[in-house]
Amino acid sequence: MQSIQLGNIDIEVVLKDIKNVHLSVYPPNGRVRIAAPMHLDMDTIRIYSISKLAWIKRQQAKLRKQKRETPRLFINRESHYFGGKRYMLKIVPTTGKHQIILKARSIEMHVHADTSIENRQKLMDEFYRIHLKAISATLIKKWQSILKVEVKTFGIKRMTTKWGTCNEKAGRIWLNLELAKKPVEYLEYVVLHEMVHLKERKHNERFVAYLDKHMPNWRHLKEELNRLGV
Repeated sequence: MQSIQLGNIDIEVVLKDIKNVHLSVYPPNGRVRIAAPMHLDMDTIRIYSISKLAWIKRQQAKLRKQKRETPRLFINRESHYFGGKRYMLKIVPTTGKHQIILKARSIEMHVHADTSIENRQKLMDEFYRIHLKAISATLIKKWQSILKVEVKTFGIKRMTTKWGTCNEKAGRIWLNLELAKKPVEYLEYVVLHEMVHLKERKHNERFVAYLDKHMPNWRHLKEELNRLGV
């Protein structure tokens, strides 16, 4: 792998069989990576990097400001989030089936006493996945009618740098599992954002016009969501 050094910023460069240059800044520390077409030379990529230096620094600054959760241990009285609200985790020992029950102020995790942290995490993730998929299905149905587009399939998965993605050709969108923890209006913004890509692939004026028309406060939602961090 090749790299470019711009001051104290190290940029990884990967040459691939693609048409356009893709610049990414990754959490948590702002690692920078450029994927470029194989025919481009390093001097051209360096010039491109310099032209994007201010943007790179802004993205790195945003990442450093983002709040990040401490690793969860899945023990009694630990705080967990669902739908934008904070709940206290209550571990309920059981010899029966593992399950999670949502209460008014707590999340009950019914597990065997010797269940590992890893398996408690999997149980919580599945709880998030089921609820997020149900809510997302309702939102997708709503926006399909408004936008006159069809989402042929959608899924939930853990992503480290994006809240959602859209494959326009396949009519498929993916949503970040972490959205289950956020307020539903943030989830709806991400759903709308990805579905607008079925009408306009690029983030151009036409794309922004759709968002402005259908969700006038989308910029505020985007800013707040990114402030919370992935």
